[in-house]
Amino acid sequence: MAGPNAEPELFVEGVVSRITYESDETGFRVVRLDGPKGEPITVIGKMPKLHEGLRVRVRGVQTQDPKFGPQIRVLGVTELAPDTLAGLEKYLASGLLKGVGPKTAQRIVEEFGLETMKVLDEEPWRLRKVPGLGKAKADVIAAGWAEQRSVRDVMVFLQAHGASSALAYRVHKRYGADAIRLVKEDPYRLSLEVWGIGFRTADKLAQSLGVAKDDPKRIEAGVFQALSDAKSTGHTYLSMVELERHAAPLLDLPEVDQTELVARAVVTLVAKGHAVREREDAIYPAPLYAAETRLASRLLALAEDRQKPLGDPERAIERFERERNMELAEAQRAAIRLASERSLVVITGGPGVGKTTLVRAVLSMIREAKLDVRLAAPTGRAAKRMTEATGQAAMTVHRLLDFDPRVGRFQKSGADPLEGHALVVDEASMLDVEMADALFDAVPAGMRVVLVGDVDQLPSVGPGAVLRDLIASRAIPYVRLTHIFRQGKGSLIVQNAHRINAGEMPENPPAGDTSDFFFVERKDPDEARRTIIQLVQNRIPNRFGLDPVRDIQVLTPMHRGPAGSLLLNSELQAALNPTGASVTRGERTFRIGDKVMQLKNDYDREVFNGDIGFVKSVDLEETALVVRFDDERDVPYDAPALDELVLAYASSIHKSQGSEYPAVVLPLLTSHWVMLSRNLFYTGVTRGKRLVVVVGDPRAIRVAVGRDGSSDRHTGLAERLREGRLDLD
Repeated sequence: MAGPNAEPELFVEGVVSRITYESDETGFRVVRLDGPKGEPITVIGKMPKLHEGLRVRVRGVQTQDPKFGPQIRVLGVTELAPDTLAGLEKYLASGLLKGVGPKTAQRIVEEFGLETMKVLDEEPWRLRKVPGLGKAKADVIAAGWAEQRSVRDVMVFLQAHGASSALAYRVHKRYGADAIRLVKEDPYRLSLEVWGIGFRTADKLAQSLGVAKDDPKRIEAGVFQALSDAKSTGHTYLSMVELERHAAPLLDLPEVDQTELVARAVVTLVAKGHAVREREDAIYPAPLYAAETRLASRLLALAEDRQKPLGDPERAIERFERERNMELAEAQRAAIRLASERSLVVITGGPGVGKTTLVRAVLSMIREAKLDVRLAAPTGRAAKRMTEATGQAAMTVHRLLDFDPRVGRFQKSGADPLEGHALVVDEASMLDVEMADALFDAVPAGMRVVLVGDVDQLPSVGPGAVLRDLIASRAIPYVRLTHIFRQGKGSLIVQNAHRINAGEMPENPPAGDTSDFFFVERKDPDEARRTIIQLVQNRIPNRFGLDPVRDIQVLTPMHRGPAGSLLLNSELQAALNPTGASVTRGERTFRIGDKVMQLKNDYDREVFNGDIGFVKSVDLEETALVVRFDDERDVPYDAPALDELVLAYASSIHKSQGSEYPAVVLPLLTSHWVMLSRNLFYTGVTRGKRLVVVVGDPRAIRVAVGRDGSSDRHTGLAERLREGRLDLD
């Protein structure tokens, strides 16, 4: 239902005169109609395939494009029969039917006149009587019409029950001519089988079809949606009590029946293989259960495999220290010894404790042993940093495992494992259960694996807390680095990061001191936002010589609100890049020079969730643009693909994982209350290399450092590792 400030819906009829743009993959189209009086009408949005000459009724909302003027954003399209002989001919000759061009269309319309559509629908055999067609061609045309009719019938049926054109398009693409029958039998299967359709959308359709609120299929779908929602917040399972609590708002059931109905639904979901119940009170989505159990088994097998030592680790340590003219900390030496003799080692630690130096030392030892080593990280940004730090090419985990977007899976696996003798993975805190499962499936027997990461950072975006669970289980050999080296001791960023991690308030430098960490007190969110704009636009560039677009990154706990990324991006764009050629997509405008972020993994373009680039050029006619990533790679975006981009002058702290920036500006306010936690604050601070400026309320900072969010996720990996471990000491 539209909100009180939403644009009113309107209905227009017209004849399709031109298809300006269309993508059969996404269903997004730009269509020009001739209205009742011949006036041009532009319709945009996801809709079924249309053809010139077709008469349609459009339900939509009026919008105003800055360049192209008034447009109707489509909510639904209903096909109407052409009502003129000329319209019929144009429709049939539009490419709708194979083998029907202008001449054949003219013959058919001359034979049947305004009854043509009725003949095609009800008596297609009569096409054989059309002069010059013949039986074979008439039958081909009839079959093509029947196929087109099935598409039309599905669209009309779904839209009659409240489905949008975009939803109808996806449903028909998934089920074809069987869509009506399958949706009538069980509308809730849409939430399980059609991408982008959740329980609420399927439930709206089901209610229109008369499905009762206590129908078992409805309860099952709602409970499964609750499990899926839990996955999106990082859990691999929920308890029965939590599952009921999450499912209740979706299902809107009488409280007296709720517990019993949810319990029955769980039994059915388990029986159907959609869920797994373990230890009586842990309900998993079946794929996550399988991934977690497989991963635990593979990790234990590696942890228990004692390798032949890589030469003499003491000599390797001595040689590395001599070549680098430095002295390693004792924990670093212990890690090198472990990496020499174990197949799996975890290395963790905060900023300034020498993780990068340790990785270089381990790589030196591996190469000295004449072993082939591979380097990887979860994101392109982290892989690039790893390459710069080690001097050896690193790649993303997706590329390492050779993801094939055509089939939606990794090519590297147990059947076709990775090549090489050793693998080092950086930023391992970003590995979720499913990614780690795929990675360790592809690790062959005998390969050594070193995982490096900061366990105190935010956990992975995906489900699980793999690095945390490996360390907490005490079943996997690990070393925690704690010694802060000299260069770190001189940095207030490093010192304050460790204070935050210990639950202590960060310190601000004395007035007038040169430092790399500052706190600017602002309690009012609007005042804080104005201060952030000033800092990025003038104060930081003028004092530190940093570029406001390329060198300074605003990181915020939330997307919405007066100090959220949405409003900050809008105002930072206006301050830093206010003019120039631009394209608009929905509520977002992109200009040449804008900093932008990719929102989802796109394996065809080889850009991934969180990648940051800069708009290099725009195509005003096609509403398209080109983004340059990594200062070297140009990636084109057509109009529908722009939905995958957002402005990135400000981004969420979660999106910053695996990245470092010369300068970070970090708002922390009481309006961010629900998101505040120690590991979120710590992650934001540790993204800054040369400068961190916190703008906010001391009360919010006290809440953040006092709230330990590191164990909020429900996962079973640590317990599985503990239960299966041998005595590794």
